[in-house]
Parts: sequence; C-alpha cells; structure tokens
Amino acid sequence: MTTTDLTTRWPAVLAVAAATFSVVTAEMLPVGLLTPMAAELGVSEGLAGLTMTVPGLLAALAAPLVPVAAGRMDRRWLLAGLVALLAAANLVSAVSPNLALMVGARVLVGVAIGGVWAIAAGLGGRLVPQESAGTATSVIFSGIAIASVLGVPAGTFVGEFGGWRTSFAVLGVLALLVAGLLAVLLPPLPAEEAMRLGTVRDVARGRAVRSGLLVVLFLVSGHFAAYTYVRPILESIVDAKLIGALLLAYGLAGVVGNFLGGASAAKQPRHTLMVIAAVLPAAVVALVLPIGPLGAVLVLLVWGLAYGGVSVSTQTWLLTAAPQSREAASALFVSAFNIAISLGAFLGGRAVDAISPTVAFSLGALLALAALATITAARTRTAS
Repeated sequence: MTTTDLTTRWPAVLAVAAATFSVVTAEMLPVGLLTPMAAELGVSEGLAGLTMTVPGLLAALAAPLVPVAAGRMDRRWLLAGLVALLAAANLVSAVSPNLALMVGARVLVGVAIGGVWAIAAGLGGRLVPQESAGTATSVIFSGIAIASVLGVPAGTFVGEFGGWRTSFAVLGVLALLVAGLLAVLLPPLPAEEAMRLGTVRDVARGRAVRSGLLVVLFLVSGHFAAYTYVRPILESIVDAKLIGALLLAYGLAGVVGNFLGGASAAKQPRHTLMVIAAVLPAAVVALVLPIGPLGAVLVLLVWGLAYGGVSVSTQTWLLTAAPQSREAASALFVSAFNIAISLGAFLGGRAVDAISPTVAFSLGALLALAALATITAARTRTAS
C-alpha cells in the first residue's frame, strides 16, 4: 500500500466517483439528445448514433494504452489531466457545426473515458482500508448509476429548454471543476507497477477472465443496442416532454441496483450476474409490448435496477479472477465494456435505420440471453 492515513480518504473516493460520473454522463449524453442533434446536424438518428459508437471504440483502445503510455506517472495527475481533456472535448462538441467535427470531439471523449476508467476502477483498495474496499468500489461505480439519474436526464432537460449544445457546454464546465477536485483531494498515487501490454495479454489468458469479458460483451452490447434508441420507443408511448422524467426513474433504480449488485457480487459475482442476465432481456422485450405509460414506468424501473448492477458485478468478477493485476484487469474490463457499447449502439443503429427500433430491442434481448448462456457455461466448467 502506497498511501497513508487511509481512513481519511473518503473525500478522495467521492472525487473519483465524480470523475466516473463525468465520463459516463459525457458518453451517454447523446441518448437523451439524439433526435434534436440529428435534426440540427442534418443526419439520420442512426447516423447520429456514431456519437455513441466512436467514443466507445476509442475508450476500448485507450484503456490499455493510456496506463502503458503513462508508465509510472502519478495516477492523481493522470486522472486530473484526463478529466480536463474530457472538459475540452465537451466544449468543442457544444460548438460543432457538423457531424464530422462532433465525431472528432467524441474521439477525445473516448480517450478520456478509457483512461479514467482504467485507473479509477481499481482505486477503491488504495484509498481506504481493505475491509472497506468493496464499499469504496461501489461508490466509485455509483458514478455510472448517478449519471443515469442526474447526468443524462439533466442533460435531456437542459437540451429541451436551452438546446442540446447548452447541455454539452454545461458538462464541459462541470468536468473542469471535477479535474480541480481530483488534483486537490487525491493523495499521491504512484503506479503500483509499470504496466506493459504483455501484462494485459497474460491476464487475458485466464479462463475466468475470458468468461467475464464475454459476459461484459454480450450483456452491455445487448443493453445499448436497445437503450441507445430508447427515446423513439418512449415517444410512441408517452409525451416527449415526459421522457426526461422516465429516464430519471430509470436512473434512480440504477443507483439502487448498483449498491445491491455490489453487495451481492462481493459474495457471489456469478450468481448476481445470472439474475441480471435473466431480468434484463425480459425488461427490454416488455418495453416494446403494448403496456401503456404506467407499464413503461414499471419496466424502466426493473431495467434500471438490473442494469445498475452490471458494471460493479462484472468488475468484481474480473478483479477476483486476477487479484494481483488490478490495473490490467481493469483495462481489460474497460476495453470490453466500451467495445460492447460501440457494438450495441452500431448494431442497434443499423436495425433502426433498416427496419425499426423494435427490431433493435429484440436484438438487445438476444445478446443479453447470450450473456446468460455464457455465465451458465462458466458455472458448469467451474463445477466440473
């Protein structure tokens, strides 16, 4: 352990959570703004989905490369610099006159996302006593769920009244403030090891690690094949002005799911993921049925509760499978997660443009079921 006075570091944990909140909000912001963005930029909603696909691909590349390139650089300054980069990218997005420049700015968002998550995901055990590491990890990952509760709905709300560009500008300013908090609150965090690409390759060879990465790919791509295009589905059920409130309900359930999933995964990560992988496709399919506004609220609550536990549960699986290489395992997790986001958004976009949003939701459910099959197979191999 390289830090001292660990019991005083909870403000630092909260600062890291603010960083994960910022990157997830930046990545997901187009979900609530897709329709007006596409209209102003003069492209289809499916093509506008590139603003989701591109950051995910770049984050997947950046996750292993940023820690390798940073060498033994103090992780405090690395995190602060990456969040500052995120701020600049969002401010550029706010003034982009066309899709090309917008996508260029989203490239920088992807680099920031991959780098932040590769470092932040494994910091819980470095910032607090080991017996509290699980709680600290859940707090850090709560940035994902809180981004759904506050970030995306707030961005959608601001976009409805001030325009989608204002949403990106506000997020840029917020990211600058978070970068300052990281610089002030984090203790010195020298690299635990000089990570090399060979280290990542060696960790990826483990059977449990490979199974966990497949679960991430199937589960997250299935979610985003549907969720990226949830607005067109909701517009067919409720008034467009209520969509922000519905996404807020989804996000609140996600916060609860994050902490429930984290507590359960700390004891039984595989069992927790089996439950999630069974519930998620059922919720996705239910939303395209004639369920009415009240039914849509209930389904979104179940969907949010299930998906809220995905990140912390899969990360726990991978850290358990490679406890001596936390940064490498985290880099693999971030790469797989963001490849899955990009793949899901891309496949969903093609389904939306070629057929309909309903088909994108069906595809998402099938991918989530593939995750369930992978988890079941992993259980069988472990038991044999």
